[in-house]
Amino acid sequence: MTLSKNAARMLVFTGITLVVFNVIAFVVPFAKSAVFWVSYGFGMLAIIMQLGVMKLAFDGAKDARSRFYGFPIARIGVIYGICQLLLSVAAMAIGQYIPAWIPVVVFILLFAAAAFGLIGADAVRDEVQRQDENIVKDVRRMRDLQSRMNMLISQSDASGELKAELEKLAESIKYSDPVSGSATEQMEDELNFNMEDLQKAIVDGDENAALALCKKTGGILAERNRLCKLNKNVK
Repeated sequence: MTLSKNAARMLVFTGITLVVFNVIAFVVPFAKSAVFWVSYGFGMLAIIMQLGVMKLAFDGAKDARSRFYGFPIARIGVIYGICQLLLSVAAMAIGQYIPAWIPVVVFILLFAAAAFGLIGADAVRDEVQRQDENIVKDVRRMRDLQSRMNMLISQSDASGELKAELEKLAESIKYSDPVSGSATEQMEDELNFNMEDLQKAIVDGDENAALALCKKTGGILAERNRLCKLNKNVK
């Protein structure tokens, strides 16, 4: 199994941190009291935990946007790791002067705060990604309508009043609110039906019907935009 470059970097970083922490812990003549071993244990946990945090933050990230969402999770893990290592070394240094229950309580509270932060950040990431997916899905209908309208104009040999009306309708669609919703669903269905009828009228060369459909579609579009604006004001 081949490791990615980022995974390899993380393993190297974790390995170096592990070595440095163990050198400090066992080369510096700290008193090997209960406080020392508690501090050492939590320090090792914080280092090894970085691998799991980075996996949670970036595993499955397919693009720059999804990796960006993982940075808050990674930042919490790194902050926890740094704070825990500093506190572990400080507790080792004064281990002979304090009871073991003090670092135990402090380290457990720090670990709990980090765990809650990671859970919260992961939940926020999931919600933001879900909203992004919904927005992409919600704008699809209007983008499709705009594409169909542009194609219709490019393929039509209309001139005069009909050409002006088609271009006006295309501009209205282009600058309409792109986000769909349950409140606008029926109107968007009507817009699609009208677009089909408009295409048929142009193919058949029925200019009067095409003009009428342009004005009717423009009216429905204006009402849809008004409804979109009202819904935003209510929210």
